[in-house]
Amino acid sequence: MKNHIKKEGKFSYLEIGEGTPIIILHGLMGGLSNFDGVTEHFSPKGYKIVIPELPIYDMSLIKTTVKSFATYLEEFIEHKEFDQVILLGNSLGGHIGLLHTKLFPEKVKGLVITGSSGLYESAMGDSYPRRSDYEFVKKKAQDVFYNPEVASKEIVDEVFATINDRNKLVKTLAISKSAIRHNMSKDLPHMNTPTCIIWGKNDTVTPPEVATEFESLLPDAELFWIDECGHAPMMEHPDTFNEHLATWLDKRGF
Repeated sequence: MKNHIKKEGKFSYLEIGEGTPIIILHGLMGGLSNFDGVTEHFSPKGYKIVIPELPIYDMSLIKTTVKSFATYLEEFIEHKEFDQVILLGNSLGGHIGLLHTKLFPEKVKGLVITGSSGLYESAMGDSYPRRSDYEFVKKKAQDVFYNPEVASKEIVDEVFATINDRNKLVKTLAISKSAIRHNMSKDLPHMNTPTCIIWGKNDTVTPPEVATEFESLLPDAELFWIDECGHAPMMEHPDTFNEHLATWLDKRGF
């Protein structure tokens, strides 16, 4: 997929397929490749899959907030000249999608969230006192998934490198704290955008009761569960994730 990445001004993004735009928003330590299953499945089926690289480590510290990234997303949508889009976000990406939908509801045809922050999340902690301990970091990465083998050496190495880079660590903690502070429970009942919630039944970062609360607070939401699945369903069970998403898109006529 890397050969599809485009760079235009301050925007860097992957784009594949033609049709209704689905903009995918990655999480804090999630790479674009986390969505390969979604990209490969939907890009030949009448959807333009677009995955912007969010400038998580490039913003000034004061702008390393959920709101700044929601505004950045709006600038990207304007840059692409999209009238309406479907947003799909995992973890922090789901939170950015939710806030963007609140701020710019006319731009969002539908919203898909999975393992999203915005109500509650169990962060890795306020600091990384053992960040030089590779095995500790490996265990933390494995805990994100129901099946620890999904946390490949490549994933663990990337997390390890990120938290041992002082600039990236500071930004990681800043955006994590912003996500925890920016609780959206009072906003959700006023957001009428059709929302698809796909959640792992064994998610320990944003536990199942979070998904249930999202469904109860959002006026037009539908919840799909995936068994034996952690915080990143599109990685751990890509086929099931795609089935649920396709069912919802078809039902909504998207």
